[in-house]
Parts: sequence; structure tokens; C-alpha cells
Amino acid sequence: MTATTIKASPWWTRSVHADRRPFLIGRNAIQAALRGYFASRDFVEVDTATLQVSPGNEAHLHAFATEALTTDGRPAPLYLHTSPEFACKKLLAAGETRIACFAHVYRNRERGPLHHPEFTMLEWYRAGEPYEKLMADCAEILALAAETAGARQLTYRGATTDPLLEPERLSVAAAFDRYAGVDLLSSVAADGTTDRDHLAAELSRVGMRVAEDDGWADLFSRVLVEKIEPHLGFGRPTILDEYPVSEAALARPAAHDRRVAERFELYACGVELANAFGELTNSVEQRRRFEIEMAEKARIYGEIYPLDEDFLAALASMPQASGIALGFDRLVMLATGASRIDQVLWAPVAETDR
Repeated sequence: MTATTIKASPWWTRSVHADRRPFLIGRNAIQAALRGYFASRDFVEVDTATLQVSPGNEAHLHAFATEALTTDGRPAPLYLHTSPEFACKKLLAAGETRIACFAHVYRNRERGPLHHPEFTMLEWYRAGEPYEKLMADCAEILALAAETAGARQLTYRGATTDPLLEPERLSVAAAFDRYAGVDLLSSVAADGTTDRDHLAAELSRVGMRVAEDDGWADLFSRVLVEKIEPHLGFGRPTILDEYPVSEAALARPAAHDRRVAERFELYACGVELANAFGELTNSVEQRRRFEIEMAEKARIYGEIYPLDEDFLAALASMPQASGIALGFDRLVMLATGASRIDQVLWAPVAETDR
């Protein structure tokens, strides 16, 4: 059996902390400014529980599992949430109309310059308002974060974005065509089902790698990561809009084209900052999508997470709404010029070594 050890951390050395401290003070100032931003627009700040019966049901998100004991000592599985999304939507079902939440969230198998096992998600929701309103929010928030940090530009590892410029709005299909020469929607049927072999042929035509066991989602992700994301958010922010419905498990289909969903992601300096939905409120369809996601998770990783039946029941009374999750630490990085996420965390999680 191999022992697990915790590496000595440099963060508590006085000189290292002194180098990090300007980023951390900037973090506090940006958080205070954003709290003021939402309060001035009649948002209620909510505080959701970290422990949940389901951490989320997206195939490629990995949770931390734990266990509660009942009063008579029986174990009951729980998870640290990967997002406060389910809890926030329950509050919309209960009657809240504008809510915002700074939540510590937990994602396993994630560590690097832009990833940390525990980080802060800023989520906000607008009942009865279109998701285009969230795009306007994003533009204002980028400008506010930069102004608060005293920065004229957002920066990350030599890349820059002008936060005062209107974001470019680019559909996923247009991005596939522009940056990869791939006709994405020709592989998506009118009902949203996908044709793996058709997309594989498109990738082969433009000289991209295709493995025999690649599914449609694998091929989609390869093009997105290798050909598209390296071009997003440079000079000005990018809003990558209208994801195929199969890649938007919690978003409603777009009214003008049922092949795509009301989902966008926000990029600046090549960094993904936020993920937004026109929220799906059909509980039957949501259950079907979750089951598809968990089947994919079982195929790839050999595990699944339970469904949150409380959340699915709440969808029956949830109003039409739009919601967004923004990586707050990443926003702070770009506004303060930090190069690693652990520079903007007051107390980073120690690394382990085996």
C-alpha cells in the first residue's frame, strides 16, 4: 500500500504571502464591488448548503463524496456540491426572482493554473428575463472588476482583453466553421440527436484526428479545445453562444432552432470565465438528460451520481428564468494580473503526493 503525504506549502512563508497579498486585497475589493452591483439591481444574496444528495449530473464533473450518519448511526451518502445551481433553482421555484450567490464549490480531479479542488463560484439568476440579459451583466461585470482593480485591461500570461469593448457574440456553429472548417450542425438532426459518423467524416476531411471509440461528444470537445478556444477572448471578450442541445443538459432549446440550446460561455484572454443558460424547466426532459449524462459517465469513468429528486420536483413550479455561473477566482486573476489561481486564494488547498 502506497502512503499519501501532504507537500509542504510555500503559502505561509512571509515573503511569499507578501507577494500574494496585493492579489488577495484586490480579490476582496472586487467581491465587495460585485456585491454592491447586485444589491443595486435588487438581487437578494443567498447562501446555499455545501452538502447535497447529488453533486450535479454532468458526465465530466467529478465530486468529493462523504457520508452522514443518521441519529441511530446508519450511513447516508452525501456529496460536496460542484455548483449551487440546484439549490438556487429550488429558491426560484419557492418564489425568489433575482438571486446571487458566492459559493465555495468542490471539483475532484482538477488542479492547475486555472483549476483548484475548492474554488468560488458566483452564480446569479433572473426569473422571467431572457438570457441575453446575462450577456449584458457579463459586460458590466468585466468592466467593474477591472475598474475596481485599477486595471485598464484584463490580462493572463501575456494575453489582453479590453473590458470596455462590447463582447463579440459568436455561435458555436459559426466558430466551428471559422476556426476549423467544420460544418457542425450538419451532424445534428432537427430533434437534437447527433450523428457521430457524419461529424467524424467532417473532422477527417479537415485533417483532424479521429479515434475508433470517439463518440460525437468526444469529437465535439476535440474541435472546441484544439481549434476554437485558443482564439476566444483576445482583444475583446467573446460570448460563445448556441451550443448543440446535446452539450447543454440544463438549458432549454432555442426557439429559432431546436438543434441548439440557449447556452453561452464567456471568454476573456483565452480563459473560460462563465457558463450561462436559458433554464430548462421541464422535469421529464431534465430527468431524461440527466440519465443520458450519467450513462456517459458510467461508460467513461465507471461511476454515477444519484439524481436530486427534490430538484426535479421543484422544476414543476420553477418560473422561466436565466442563470449563470462565473468562476470568481478566474475573474480576479484576469483583473489583478495573477498567473495562477492559487495566487488569488487566501488559503489554497495543500497538494498531496503518492
